[in-house]
Formats: sequence, C-alpha cells, structure tokens
Amino acid sequence: MLRELHIENLAVIENATISLGPRLNVFTGETGAGKSILIGGINAVLGQRVSRDIVRTGAERAYVSAVFDDVSPMICEKLREIGVEPDDQLIISREIGADGRGTGRINSRAVSISAIREIGSELINIHGQHDSQVLLDPSRHLGILDGYAMSESLLSDYQTSFRELQSTARQISKLKQSEREKAQRTAYLKSVVDDISPLKLEPGEDAAVEERFKIMDNAIELSQSVRNAVMLLIGDDESGGASALTASAFSELNENGELLPELKQICERLGSVGIEIGDIADELSRLESSLDIDASEYERLLARRDELTRIKRRYGPELSDVIKLYEDSCAELELLGGSEIELENLSKRKDDLLATVTKKAEALSRFRSEAAARFKSEVEAELRFLNMPDVRLEVRIERGKLTQSGMDSIEFLISANRGEEPKPMAKIASGGELSRIMLALKSVLADRDDVPTLIFDEIDSGVSGRAAQKIGVKLREISRRRQVICVTHLAQIAIVGDDHILIEKQSGGDRTVTEIHPLDFEGRKLEIARILCGDNITETVLRDAEEQLLSVIREE
Repeated sequence: MLRELHIENLAVIENATISLGPRLNVFTGETGAGKSILIGGINAVLGQRVSRDIVRTGAERAYVSAVFDDVSPMICEKLREIGVEPDDQLIISREIGADGRGTGRINSRAVSISAIREIGSELINIHGQHDSQVLLDPSRHLGILDGYAMSESLLSDYQTSFRELQSTARQISKLKQSEREKAQRTAYLKSVVDDISPLKLEPGEDAAVEERFKIMDNAIELSQSVRNAVMLLIGDDESGGASALTASAFSELNENGELLPELKQICERLGSVGIEIGDIADELSRLESSLDIDASEYERLLARRDELTRIKRRYGPELSDVIKLYEDSCAELELLGGSEIELENLSKRKDDLLATVTKKAEALSRFRSEAAARFKSEVEAELRFLNMPDVRLEVRIERGKLTQSGMDSIEFLISANRGEEPKPMAKIASGGELSRIMLALKSVLADRDDVPTLIFDEIDSGVSGRAAQKIGVKLREISRRRQVICVTHLAQIAIVGDDHILIEKQSGGDRTVTEIHPLDFEGRKLEIARILCGDNITETVLRDAEEQLLSVIREE
C-alpha cells in the first residue's frame, strides 16, 4: 500500500511529504487549496500523462515520489520482468521538467513511463468525480460485470480461439483478394501448356528437323550425284570406272614387280585403293537407296518444321526458351492449384474454429448470466444501504455477433423509484445517484481484484445528509479490506476517517503555496467544525464535531 508521497514544485505545492495510514485516509480543505493537485501528483507517479505546465512557476522541474510497502508477489514478478529487483519497499519517482522532458525511476533504476504505468495500475485505482460517467457508457458495462464475475480465465481462453479465428479469416481473405488476378494468370498458363504440350518437344529437335528437311528437299539432286559417283567408281556397261582402271593398273605393275622391287610396294597400295573404292561404292549405293523420297514422310517433316517455327516465333526465340516456358508454366500451375487446396483447408479450419469459438462464447455468456444475477443482488443491497432503498438494477444481456469480448452486449438499467421501469442510467441517474452507484460497484468489486489502494476524489459530489453518512460508513468498511484515500467536502465522510490530512492554501508576499498538515484529534475537531459551519465556529459546533468523532472511535 501507499505509505508516503513526496512532492516538490508541483503547481502550488512547493515541498510536501505526506504519510498515509493503512485504512481510511481523508483529505479535506477549502476549494482551490490544492487537493486536485495532490491527486495529480499521484497520477503522475503512476505514469499518467502530465503537462509541463504543472511545474511550479520559476522552478526547473517538478518531482514526485511514492513509497509502497507490503508489495504482492505478483507485482514483484512484474518488477523482475522490467529488470527491477524487488526490495522491502517499492519507490516510484517521476521528474517533470519545465522544458517538457522527464524521467521515471523504480527503486532508483531508470525505467520507461509505460513501465511505471504498468506497475502503477496494479498498485492504485483512482476514482475521480467524473469517473462515474463510465456508468453512462454501456460499452463499459461488460468490463464491470466481467471484473465482478472474475471471468478472466474463460475470457482469455475464448479470446485465444477468437484471435486464431481472426487470423485464419485474414489468411483466407488474403488468398481471395487476388483471386481475379490469379484466375487470369491461370488461364494464360493453361493456354501456354495446352499450346505446347501436344507438340512433345525435345531439346535440339528443331536443328535435327531442319537438317533432315534440307536433305529431303534436295534428295533428287543428291541421289543423281551419288549415282554418278557410283558409276564413276565401278563403271557401267560401257566403261569399267575407277575400280576397273585401278585393277588394270595393278595387273600391269604386278607382272613386272620382280624386275623392280619398288613396284611391289606400289602394287600393294593399288590393291588397297581398289578395295577402298569398292567399299565407297557400296556405301554410296546404300546412301542412294536411303534418298528415295517418301511423300508422306516429307509432308510430316514439313508440317513439323512449320509447327516448330510457329511455336518458336510465339514463345521463343529458341526452342530451349519454349521448353523452359512450358516447364515453368506447369510448375506455376501446380503451385496455384496448391493455393486452392490451401484455401479449402483454411476454410475447413475456419468452420471448425467458428464452431469452437461459438461454443466458448456461449459458455462465457452462461457464466456472465449467472454472475449477473448475483451482481444485481449485491449491488442493490449496497444501494439500499447507501440510502437508495427503492432502486432496482437490471443487467440486460443481449447476444449478438462474435467479438473480442464474446457475443454479449451488456447494459445496466436502473429504476430509481418504485413502480418505474428500469431505463438507461443516462436518462435517470442524478450526479449524487451516480456517485453512490459507483461506490456500490467499488464495494462489490473490492474483493475481486488485487489493487491494494483505492482513491476516491470527491465521490460525495451531489450527496448530502443521511446519504453522505452512509457513503462514509461504506468507505470505512471498504478500508478494512483495502487502503482507501478519499478527498471530500463533507463532514459525514471526514469524521469516519482513520487518518485526516488538511490541505491548506497560504499566501505570502507574491506567492501562494499549499501546505499539508496531518491532524490530531483537536485539529480534526476544528476542521470538521469548519466544514459544518464555515469560519463562524461556535462552541456548540465544536462540541458536536467532538461528539461525532468520539462516537466513531467508540464504535471501533
């Protein structure tokens, strides 16, 4: 809980240190004395946004520090998460420069303001005089009911599945958002594949076809040349050809080989030439046979040549380019087909998640409905105690579409007078009623969270008489479970405080300062008398203030 607050150069507060008790601490003082500045200082040390205008005129900086003790294990763990080792006491400090710059520290370690804010939210809950407006905003009512129902576990489990459902839906949307472009791309790729696939292309086929075509296209001329060459080599009916002439030369020389030894070698060579000529002639004869033109084959070759020329002109320039395009298109089509399968799988998963999320939302809704009945009963009991005996609270739960918070929309309706139908609070509740309703909620919720310190800034707005007395009793009751700090203008509330602090404005020379004084019994008696009748304090009023203080002490 908050044990000490130290403030320097914060607006009209020049230097002040405030010690706080573990129960009900009441702050009183005349309007404008600086009570709101004090709450502003607490807000600053909790990491809330502050303006540099809050720095006292003429000062270079403002400084606020708060000392907490009995820090919970949960807060100690959070401190470790931000790199701060817990100690016997927790000290949070905030420095605000007149130039707008500032620093924050926890246990003397520099930390970010967001880190201070995170820790601060677990230490103190501040309810200002304008915070009752939350009751007028139905969108905030669900959070209040969940805080009472302690539905964090159910809600967290639901939200995990809901976020997974959202993520899956986003993935589906992303796949679908380019569906038109994908369809156009798929159509083009299919046209490419359908155009190339029937040709069954082979690498280098165009060169082979072109070579074969040239041969067939010149087959007659080639055949005649080959035939003439064969005739020259082996002769015909009229001449013997090269083969016969070579054989004759061999015979002529061979007969005289014994006379001239050199001729023997030449004869051997001529014999080899004769054999080679015969082999060449045979090969040419076979080649001539292959040059016989098959008209159907020629037509097929011509058609294939045209197909290859067309496909290269369309997708080339080279046949290798066409083959690569075909292979790449097939691969991309398979990939696009895979996205369709993925889309099907994601759609099925979305359906499964939707069923799961809906089931969890229904369970959460049932849990809230059961809690709403208890919430209604407890709040109405608190309001009866706070002098609102005829009030009737209704928790209207309507189911709608799935959201981050479930499928429920919650609104608190009240009937402040007997016989009236419950209506939205904004249409019925007065300022004083809102203050008491909010106090009733705080009282009901007091055991539902772990925040050790509650601050009520003028929760008595619009309240007087017996209702104010009941608010004081309720604040004292809450302070037996939590530390409570209350800024008030009402004697009925100030009287029930365990510790009483006076905030007083003093003027000296050309400066105004706010002084803060803890009050003993006599000081409390004088301050309560002032609240009751102003500056004209009489003995009767003093005796009345003393009697009321003593009655509270006797009750304790």
